[in-house]
Amino acid sequence: MKGPTSHTYYSQRLRLHYVDWGNEDAPPMLMVHGGRDHCRNWDWLAEDLRKDYHVIAPDLRGHGDSQWMIGGTYNQVDYIYDIAQLIHQKEMTPVTIISHSLGASISLMYTGLYPETVKKIVAIEGLGPPPDLVKQRIAQPIEDRLGKWVDELRGIAARTPKRYPNIEDAFQRMQSENPHLSAEQARHLTIHGISQNEDGTYTWKFDNYVRAFPPIGVPFEDQYKLFERITCPTLLVRGTESWASDPEKDGRIKYFQDARLINFENAGHWVHHDQLDLFITEVRKFLAHEDRTAGN
Repeated sequence: MKGPTSHTYYSQRLRLHYVDWGNEDAPPMLMVHGGRDHCRNWDWLAEDLRKDYHVIAPDLRGHGDSQWMIGGTYNQVDYIYDIAQLIHQKEMTPVTIISHSLGASISLMYTGLYPETVKKIVAIEGLGPPPDLVKQRIAQPIEDRLGKWVDELRGIAARTPKRYPNIEDAFQRMQSENPHLSAEQARHLTIHGISQNEDGTYTWKFDNYVRAFPPIGVPFEDQYKLFERITCPTLLVRGTESWASDPEKDGRIKYFQDARLINFENAGHWVHHDQLDLFITEVRKFLAHEDRTAGN
């Protein structure tokens, strides 16, 4: 099966990259990756769904083959605008969205902002930190949050991105980060996630500045208000071995009009890798239910 084609689009004067899996006459689908990841992490899912959808997967700014920010502050609102621009420029509405982590948070807020443009959304651990941690962050005085951010940026500015002497060393690092990955998965993610430097070494493609969380963004209470505006069916996905809390137990699922949750056993934060076959099965059930409902 042939792979996707690479394309670029512009948002806020940045040149951003996405891959297109073809089948342009099919319903549009957007796959949005998480932080320090890249668009090719969706390849296994995209290969399965490309028969039924026109799949497009972007690299977020500062990630993959998209341009890095001048400065270094990566804010949620900028990511949301980038996704809004891609959907607008490619005339993808109504769109089905599958998203992970940072990408899921962005996609959920986009869907709440423009609920009429999204047909259905799958969000893998996109609700952010557990509520107790959110309360702790909110309780911090602004001077503490700003000061911590300044210190964090200074630390990143002084940090040299790690260089690997060869692809094999980077591959070993990828495998050690997620023991659920097969060797094939880890190698694929590594090959598409690294760049070769002029001296022959390799570094990860993402900008180190994406590690720093801005002290001012979309407040959590406003994020919840956006969730309440989502009218389409929503599938929330979580791995039981992840740091993310259960949105049914912590109460956050109440903000959605039409949402259900699936907890995947033997999976961490990257459910779509850790339990790929089962994840594809559940996503296809979710999408098939939509199609049956639309036909009635």
